[in-house]
Amino acid sequence: MEKFILRNTIIDLLLRIEQDSGYSHLLIDKEIKKQHISPKDEGLLTEIVYGTINRKITLDYYINHFVKAKKKMEPWVIMLLRMSFYQMIYLNKVPDHAIIHEAVEIAKRRGHKGISSLVNGVLRNVQRNGVPSTSLIEDEVERLAVETSHPTWLVKRWIKHYGDEMTKQMCEANLTQKAHSIRVQPLKISRDEAMEQLINEGYEVRPSIFSEQGIIIDKGNILKSALFKNGYVTIQDQSSMLVGEMLQPKPGMQVLDACSAPGGKVTHIAEKMENKGWIDAHDLHAKKIKLIDQKASELELTIIDAKKADARHLQELYEENSFDRILVDAPCSGLGVIRGKPDIKYNKKISDITNLATIQLAILNSVSPLLKKDGVLIYSTCTVDPEENEEVVKKFLQQNTDYLVDKSFFNDLPQGIQDSPGVTELGLQLFPQTFQTDGFFLTRFIRTT
Repeated sequence: MEKFILRNTIIDLLLRIEQDSGYSHLLIDKEIKKQHISPKDEGLLTEIVYGTINRKITLDYYINHFVKAKKKMEPWVIMLLRMSFYQMIYLNKVPDHAIIHEAVEIAKRRGHKGISSLVNGVLRNVQRNGVPSTSLIEDEVERLAVETSHPTWLVKRWIKHYGDEMTKQMCEANLTQKAHSIRVQPLKISRDEAMEQLINEGYEVRPSIFSEQGIIIDKGNILKSALFKNGYVTIQDQSSMLVGEMLQPKPGMQVLDACSAPGGKVTHIAEKMENKGWIDAHDLHAKKIKLIDQKASELELTIIDAKKADARHLQELYEENSFDRILVDAPCSGLGVIRGKPDIKYNKKISDITNLATIQLAILNSVSPLLKKDGVLIYSTCTVDPEENEEVVKKFLQQNTDYLVDKSFFNDLPQGIQDSPGVTELGLQLFPQTFQTDGFFLTRFIRTT
């Protein structure tokens, strides 16, 4: 693809992600398919888009040093400067003179001579003099927010909950890439067999401690593997695999997955059940139900019945004491998956967290009568915010005296995770830096009467 067209595509993607609050990973995938972008250009496009989004606050700090009238600029000019700064500061793949030349050409074609002169002047200034140090920022919280490109309110919130050092580690981890992980379909292939085949295909892999089905991919694109194409493995973060393990489903059980899309956890549960028994899976959105059905079909799992439903009203569909196991993987702020979806950190507000916590508690209260006595309920989220996690657990226990946190949960955690810093009497909080996974919370309740 011509470099000008590729860079233009990147600018358009960045604008859509910011202006429409679009999900970056979905828009990138859609654009790659639409434009028939080659694998080589696909990698560069993805790296520039994600990197520019991930470092946005830092990049704006640098740009503001060189451009005094940034507010008067058209949005596409700001995006052009951001992506150019990102490449010059953080990437070594393209020499500075080429970045400057391409940026000026784009400015000429999309704007006028004045804009191209501005872009040329700013970028050549950066090339000659570098960017200002963040040490000039006196306030420590603001400095950390700028250095790691996190909103100041979020950094303050994390410091309040977790302290300075934990927050610093979390913010820095969110700027890095984690290794991909996959889960084997054990009814088709064992983990050892899958690892051997992947190694023979040239992948670098190692077993996950989170699940006996989990494999970490240190090198190689798993989408190109025959194992993935033929439904022998599926992509899933290690933290998510822990849900299926800790739910401890058995063949022949009746299971409810209240918030199931896109289907990673429910298919894991079906595999743990050896495809014997029954799972009722629900999601609020009809088109997401298709994702569950598609994933189940790819993995040849037949015990999942996926239907559209609001998890807050499942008592209207099922009688009390219907299920042996229930999973509530609740809708949440997603603050644990920032490193994979960096736009999340700019699109959330404190009020979103409070509203989501209300929904999470409503879902738990709705499904709690549906569990049998001595049954198990897992509550999980992909966030690191206590208001959505421990605080929801406390309120649920106060309002449902027939439920307890299952103390055996902590002993059942895999070795190496039991002593992690996120273990409390209310559950397990995984931080992105601890095991290089998504930030994730889960706990296990047991119904006593």
